Amino acid sequence: MIRYSFITLLLLLTSFVVQQFLPAFTGFYQSRILLVLLVFLCAAVTVGQPTMLMLAFVGGFFWDAHCGIGPHGGDPEVYTQQVESLRFGYSIPLFAAMGLLMQGIQPLFRRGKWQFSAYLSGVAIFLYLAAEYAIINFVRGDFVLSKATLMQMLSTSLLTMLFSPFIFWLLFRIAKLCQHSINPDAGRRRQHAHRNQ
Repeated sequence: MIRYSFITLLLLLTSFVVQQFLPAFTGFYQSRILLVLLVFLCAAVTVGQPTMLMLAFVGGFFWDAHCGIGPHGGDPEVYTQQVESLRFGYSIPLFAAMGLLMQGIQPLFRRGKWQFSAYLSGVAIFLYLAAEYAIINFVRGDFVLSKATLMQMLSTSLLTMLFSPFIFWLLFRIAKLCQHSINPDAGRRRQHAHRNQ
């Protein structure tokens, strides 16, 4: 369990490096694959709550550090207006909230129904982007949601969600290498079915 948690942390940190090389899809509402969020969300459903909160802290901290390097508050490729008073660390509670959402369907995941987690990752990414956009607009003192921004958030969520099966496949491989079961109920059900045959 400890080895698996440590490797998921390394995987999350690696996703920050890979994220730098993922381009925006200009023909698809400037949508992007948010690999960091996807890795965190997929890992969140496979670990216990303390590990998920640790991943949320690390992910949120480095996400803010990554976005804080640019001249704008929030993701500099999404939000083009200057936001002076957005505080460092706002992503940590957002990561934690999305992680808790994923953990809400952990019983289904433990029974081997990882597909629900894949769909929920897309919903969670949309909620993250919507919450981030709402915070930034609150700091600005007005709220304007254009159709282009909404389509960008929707298409980014959908595009990112399409890569969740690959991340889950990777997590299952890591768990197997660590001799750790991330869906023990599914394994017990398979063993019970073999005994009854």
